[in-house]
Amino acid sequence: MKLTYAKAINEALRNAMKRNSNVFIMGEDVGIVGGTFGLTEGLYSEFGPERVRDTPITEQQIVGMSVGAASLGMIPVPELMFNDFMGCAFDQLLNQAAKFRYMYGGNMKIPMTLRLPCGGGLQAAAQHSQCLEAFLTHIPGLKVVYPSTPQDAYGLLIGAVRDENPVMYFEHLSLYFEEGEVELDGKPITLGSADVKRQGTDVTVIATGLCVHKALKAAEILEKEGIRAEVVDPRTLYPLDKETIYNSVIKTKRAVIVTEEVKRGAWSAEMAACIAEDIYESLEKRIVRIGELNTPIPYTKNLESYVIPQTEDIVEGIRSITD
Repeated sequence: MKLTYAKAINEALRNAMKRNSNVFIMGEDVGIVGGTFGLTEGLYSEFGPERVRDTPITEQQIVGMSVGAASLGMIPVPELMFNDFMGCAFDQLLNQAAKFRYMYGGNMKIPMTLRLPCGGGLQAAAQHSQCLEAFLTHIPGLKVVYPSTPQDAYGLLIGAVRDENPVMYFEHLSLYFEEGEVELDGKPITLGSADVKRQGTDVTVIATGLCVHKALKAAEILEKEGIRAEVVDPRTLYPLDKETIYNSVIKTKRAVIVTEEVKRGAWSAEMAACIAEDIYESLEKRIVRIGELNTPIPYTKNLESYVIPQTEDIVEGIRSITD
């Protein structure tokens, strides 16, 4: 069945709620309105106000109540309207959700999946367009998921909700209308399993979120020049499927890492460090990182496009180590 990325998330939520009565949703406008971006549409009428809960505009409360509910056996799937607002709830993530299971010797589970819409391209300006996944991959105790296709969005969300640990589920705003085939079979995708989106032999492109699609377009352009790029989507940033990524880099002997994060301190830097530490001898060229410029995202469309990495940037990055 062909579904949009947004509808695939909606169907995954429906599946999880039907499967387990302890699963519930909470967030700003997730109920009667059906979500700011329509991702919870129809769930309020189907499951009722007890399981689809509208909240005040207070991210600390949304996350804090979810951590508490999860510690008592419920399975909350809270939503922050934009990942930019995680700062309002950061103590709840950094010092509570991430630490409880460790501090209680594994006896307390926190089966919470926090949905975090992210990314630019919609002229939402500096406070509503960031990709902040590196903040959360840095924190032990959290798992971080970032699907790029409708099928992955569906399967990874089902997998995240069934996990007994807090999972940070990033979803790029510009992907909501991306269509693809989705099998509504209720099967989870294992967290920590990367996916090779395109086979190649000359260079490995490791890309996340919307950048996966830009990397695939870059690979099509470069194929006409005789450069065969392999595109690998980690899908989960932690736990990280190093085996799949490393096998690709060992084969191609070149690595380009593409994310929409501000390049300074990005998850891409961690990925580059892992490659350099573990399989440096396999490389024939330097590692290339492509990311957002180190500046807040502008509102003006042409400036926003300039700041955010585009297909052309990926093409040039690949050319720089394949000439």
